[in-house]
Parts: sequence; C-alpha cells; structure tokens
Amino acid sequence: MKTEHSDHFASIDRVAQSFAAANYIASPAIATSVYLGFQLEKPILIEGPAGVGKTELAKSMAEVLDVPLIRMQCYEGLDESKALYEWKYGKQLLYTQLLKDKLGEMMQGAQGLAESMDRLHAHDDLFFSEHFLEPRPLYQALHQEKGCVLLIDEIDKSDPEFEAFLLEVLSDFQVSVPELGTIKAKVKPIVFLTSNNTREMSDALKRRCLHLHISFPEPALERRILERRVPGLSGTLNRELVAFIQAVRQLDLKKLPSVSETIDWAKTLLLLNAEHLSLDLVRDTLNVFLKFEQDIATANEQMGNLLQQARKDAELSHASHA
Repeated sequence: MKTEHSDHFASIDRVAQSFAAANYIASPAIATSVYLGFQLEKPILIEGPAGVGKTELAKSMAEVLDVPLIRMQCYEGLDESKALYEWKYGKQLLYTQLLKDKLGEMMQGAQGLAESMDRLHAHDDLFFSEHFLEPRPLYQALHQEKGCVLLIDEIDKSDPEFEAFLLEVLSDFQVSVPELGTIKAKVKPIVFLTSNNTREMSDALKRRCLHLHISFPEPALERRILERRVPGLSGTLNRELVAFIQAVRQLDLKKLPSVSETIDWAKTLLLLNAEHLSLDLVRDTLNVFLKFEQDIATANEQMGNLLQQARKDAELSHASHA
C-alpha cells in the first residue's frame, strides 16, 4: 500500500492537497500527523470533542488510498469474540444434522472402529473452518487483499481489558485462532483510534500510537471547511455564520456546537435563502446546532451581544482579506 500511494504522501503539503480533494480540509497539525503515521506505519490516536472530524479523517484516508474503511465501534463489554470472530452455531447445528443423516452412508464399507473414527474426524474438522466463521472488524481488516483503513471508534468507551487485547493485535497485526492457527495481515492496515476522553487511555496504548488532538477549528479554517462542504454559501454569510458559532463556543454550555453542526446550520441557512444573520432567523434555527434546551435559553439571553460580536468579527475578517 505504501508504494502504491506514496505520491499522496510525498510531503505534508501533498497530504493536505490529497485530503482537500476528498473534501477534508486538514490543518497543518492534522496533515503532519497523517504524513508521519503513513511513513512510520504507526496507528494514530485522535482525541478531541465530538463532531470535530475525527471519524471523518479516517473516512477521507480510505478515500485517498482507495481502500475499504472497516469500522469497529467500541462500547462497554466489547470483547475479543465480538471484535475478531464468532462461530456460526446455527450453521454448525445444521451441519451436525446433515452429518447424522449421512452417518450410515459414510460408515459403509469401513473396516473396524479405527477406520470409522478416521472417517468421522475427517468431517469433524469442517466444524471449525472458515465456512462456519463469522468475521468481525479486526478479522476482516487482516484479510483485505489490498489493505484497508481500520477505524477503532471511541476506544475510551471500551474496557481496559479489551484495550490490552487490542495492544497485542496492533503490535504485529496477527491473531491466533485456536482452531485455525495464526492469521497474519495480508497487508498491514492503516489504523486510526478515536477517543472523546471519557476515560484516560493507558500509557502502553499511547506509546504504541502517534497522538493527535483535534480541537474546534480557528475561524479561518472553519470558513474554508464551509467553502468546501457548503459551496453555495455566500462569502458574507459564511463569515457571519462562523463568527457567530465561534462566539457561541465561548459561552458556558452543556454541549458546544461541533463542526458538523456548523455545516448543518450552513446548509439550513442556504435552504432558507438567507443572505445575512438576523435576530429572528438565528432564534428560529438555534436548535440545529444547540441540542439542549438549557443551552438554547443561554444563547437567547446573550443573543444581542452574540450577533453584535459576530458582525464585528465578520467585518474585520472581510477587511483583512480585502
């Protein structure tokens, strides 16, 4: 995979260009981490608040590389069998019944107990072959002929025991299946792990990975993201919208608006044929990017100041680029 796609990763600037072509505007820090992760073949642990583009980064990586994205959503109680493989017990049971029906036919002509047992054992091995195996994300990632991007999403929601198991897999990209032996990756996957910081990751995991923190973007970067993701938005509304969102993020809210919610709001305003932010328009659409009634009430209390600050910042931005 590395040789085939090396042109996209020839430099940090080339990484940023490749991701921009996939509609992902990467900051210098993001582009640098992706470049180093690819060149050093190390997993990247991405931390930061929800909705800032952690999962989207992995999706864009798969698009740039033109390989499958295999996603494993972590949760409390996730264990090895759900991450690697499970046996199809229903299919095994059906096979048992078929074997039972054919037992007399199979034993016909067998000379003694030993030969009969040999014939049975020849079919017994099929019970634990890949025909009866249900592959889960980690197993699928190891079997991709051209490689893949493996996204281990919200690793902080998993148990420490699963994190320890994952370290073992990520160390050499191979697993042991008792019935099948050792299975090694055909092509080493590109691995992203995301975390919303609900618990501290172990030092061992952090040592294994490159660390990338994605925070809410600066105004200039957020405007570029909107230009790419909502191309019909006017420059004036883009500046006012971003300035307003940036001001809202300074409030004491239960959940700050994410980049994905900024994009949703931009699409909403475009749909409503808005040209500027107005008091009524903002109040009518606050629920697009604020998800708690308490946060909506807080924003409404500060609405006059927020709009005034947004217009001022938008004018300064316009003047600096004029």
